[in-house]
Amino acid sequence: MCMITDQPPSAATAGDAERSRLAEADSGERDWRAWGPYLSERAWGTVREDYSEHGTAWDYFPHDHARSRTYRWNEDGMAGVCDDRQTFCFALALWNGEDPILKERMFGLGGDGGNHGEDVKEYWWYQDSTPTHSWMRWRYHYPQAAYPYDELVSVNGLRGRDETEYELVDTGIFDDDRYWAVTVDYAKASPTDLCILITAANRGDQAARLHVLPTLWFRNTWSWGLPGRDRVPTLTGDGNRLVGEHWILGQLVLEGDGEPTALLCDNETNTERLWGLPGRSPYPKDGINDHVVDGAATVNPAGIGTKGALHYVLDVPAGGQAQIRLRLTRTAPPPGTEPAPRLDLGRDYAQTLAARHAEADAFFAGVIPPAATPDEAAVARQAIAGLMWGKQFYHFDVRQWLDGDPASVPPPPGRRHGRNSAWWHMNSFDVISMPDPWEYPWYAAWDLAFHCVTIARVDPGFAKQQLLLLLREWYLHPNGQIPAYEWAFGDVNPPVHAWAALRVFEIDGRRDHDFLARVMHKLLLNFTWWVNRKDTGGNNVFEGGFLGLDNVGPFDRSAALPVAGVLEQSDGTGWMAMYALNLLDMALVLTAHDPTYSDIATKFFEHFTYIAAAAYDQGLWDDEDCFFYDVLRLPDGTRVPLRVRSVVGLLPLAATTRLTSTTLHRLPELGARLRWFLTNRPEYADVLGARRLAPDGRQQRLLSMVGPDQMVRLLARMLDPEEFLSPYGLRTLSRRHLDKPFTVSLGGQDFTVGYEPAESTSGLFGGNSNWRGPIWMPTNFLLVCALRDYAAFFGDDLLVEYPTRSGVKRTLTEVADDLSARLISLFTRDGWGRRPIYGACELFQNHPDWRDLVAFPEYFHGDNGAGLGAWHQTGWTALVADLILTLRRPRPGPE
Repeated sequence: MCMITDQPPSAATAGDAERSRLAEADSGERDWRAWGPYLSERAWGTVREDYSEHGTAWDYFPHDHARSRTYRWNEDGMAGVCDDRQTFCFALALWNGEDPILKERMFGLGGDGGNHGEDVKEYWWYQDSTPTHSWMRWRYHYPQAAYPYDELVSVNGLRGRDETEYELVDTGIFDDDRYWAVTVDYAKASPTDLCILITAANRGDQAARLHVLPTLWFRNTWSWGLPGRDRVPTLTGDGNRLVGEHWILGQLVLEGDGEPTALLCDNETNTERLWGLPGRSPYPKDGINDHVVDGAATVNPAGIGTKGALHYVLDVPAGGQAQIRLRLTRTAPPPGTEPAPRLDLGRDYAQTLAARHAEADAFFAGVIPPAATPDEAAVARQAIAGLMWGKQFYHFDVRQWLDGDPASVPPPPGRRHGRNSAWWHMNSFDVISMPDPWEYPWYAAWDLAFHCVTIARVDPGFAKQQLLLLLREWYLHPNGQIPAYEWAFGDVNPPVHAWAALRVFEIDGRRDHDFLARVMHKLLLNFTWWVNRKDTGGNNVFEGGFLGLDNVGPFDRSAALPVAGVLEQSDGTGWMAMYALNLLDMALVLTAHDPTYSDIATKFFEHFTYIAAAAYDQGLWDDEDCFFYDVLRLPDGTRVPLRVRSVVGLLPLAATTRLTSTTLHRLPELGARLRWFLTNRPEYADVLGARRLAPDGRQQRLLSMVGPDQMVRLLARMLDPEEFLSPYGLRTLSRRHLDKPFTVSLGGQDFTVGYEPAESTSGLFGGNSNWRGPIWMPTNFLLVCALRDYAAFFGDDLLVEYPTRSGVKRTLTEVADDLSARLISLFTRDGWGRRPIYGACELFQNHPDWRDLVAFPEYFHGDNGAGLGAWHQTGWTALVADLILTLRRPRPGPE
């Protein structure tokens, strides 16, 4: 255990190292992505591990079982890494000498535990990661007093929806700075050779002891009774190292400096503790926990098993720190039975850590514009780190899950007709970008689309692979539906896949036409599914259900309506208009290489026209209110507009693109069709008619669901501080509903929507999130992008009042820039040195050890910007990095 003192390489040497690794990975020359942070922070309480009859995942596999019960589909751990098949797992375990159990995984509560959703009650941060994971840093603050499990459960259990959640910081456990700041650094010497540095810093004013247990184990794939899958790998303790043998992986060695004790048990369920039944091993999964905490004889004295840890006991003075050097290396291919070599923990190790850190600095210096402030650059880098750490191994064979495993108790018969039973074709075995590794440790289709936009800034190859993955035959339903998320694959997420693919294509340099064509071919199936399934009236206005916006309406849009009828949705119709334009844009790009796409371009031009015009014909646009509303169409033909001013009515702004005269000249059939519409269908002029000269002198035409007149009037609503515009972005619900909630009476019941800037008091849609006032990054990002699209058409000629009633006129580019700056300011320090996301929490705002560790919350208070919801939702919240890169990009100077 010692300090790293070797000097990093020069910036010139480091500059292109990470880009070279990415090129090698993309070409297949060297698989630098083979090992990564693909180990989830939570596998308990998930759908995959739930074999109950009624889908009570958190009850079926609770946190209390996690240390003792073997997972079926994937593993979890802290600061963890694994290979891309999750053959092996490595993670950190800690013990402060006071807790009742080892800290092997993060603790949190679900919605039925007094939370507003699934919420972790710990503090850790993903501080850094390159896209190949050649350099990574993770940070955790671990209390030195006993972790208050019971207090968090009991206090939260007494709180209602109108009260804030009781967090770990509220217990006072950090008040006297008696905690451990634990940092884990990873540096790759090769794709399968990891140098690991654990730093444990005692922030308290007294000397303290910390048990550190770097843990290596094999995922249990042998005990489920599946044919041909019963081979058991082995881990053997050998002094200061663990040596593993696996028939697929080969030989694996974890070696540490100093004199740790090797502790071995088996990754098998402790059936005696859980159910009073004999188990498969006398040294089960929780054997190391019981041995360290209670001194039990529950580790194998023979030093062999399938789970092992190197047990370090660190005595650290007040204000001091200790470090542990580790190396994890694949030392031989299968069968890997020869004697394992010793690993270098000296000069080569130190040089590798220093070099990879310097190369990461050089890489991000080439990604983040120099015009970004140091604070903005730090936020962008940590946002990207969160995305990189959010890549998780995801295994889920739905047919097998429905049937149950041969060696297990058969699942209840009701599962045959329950959750995900129509998705039996799905068989996932991939590394996927998750919304976050704890609160949402499962992919969500529309989240993933937004992730890929920011991921493409550093790793376009992975971003493209992710977008293609959900369109593959083992994900996409045979009927063309894209799976939503594991709680209900059949739910409907907004169709943003095409939009994301176009943005990734642009970021990647507009050169990978094969990628665009592959995406488009599958999306033709999905678009057809939408048309056939979500336009019940055949009138080109669409339903879709909650469409990712959960409780935005007066009633659950995914449930049966309170009265007979059809809910025609402004956002669903806007999404589909945008989808048609995205596919039109794809076809226009691809026609340059294959003229047969010209027919597809014409098809989606026409389909967009029908959808955009139908929004007005069918009454979604209210000309008096200058807003789009959902409309309830009753069986007798009566239409009941649901006059809720929400993001539902703003999203049609995102359905826009431009056609240049060059494009129309290159595609005469499309040009002729456009002219035919304008001559013979003048009612479509509002969505097709805007025309002007571009800065280069070419004529261009605007295709937009929101015509120029409607756009200016709608923006007056959107940019009004008394409605949507907050100091930190756009609210999802107009603030006018604070004093004037919307209420509609249907079927003898009243349904109400009121402005709630923070957590919702409504249990609608499970009470899992709130779209009734807070600021959400994805919808803000889409609307900022839409403003930039309109600005590309109107240039500086169109000025709008911003903010509304301010008397100040600004261009659309200036508005988009200011909205971007407001969203970025959620994370950066203001004039008082405070980050709005941290609200009134003084520890996070002022403490030098906390204030620069940036969290990426799921959404934000609509008035003061405080972070809400999931605390590590670096998935779509990482869009802030794209906003920083766009806002601070070099601008062309005056000629």
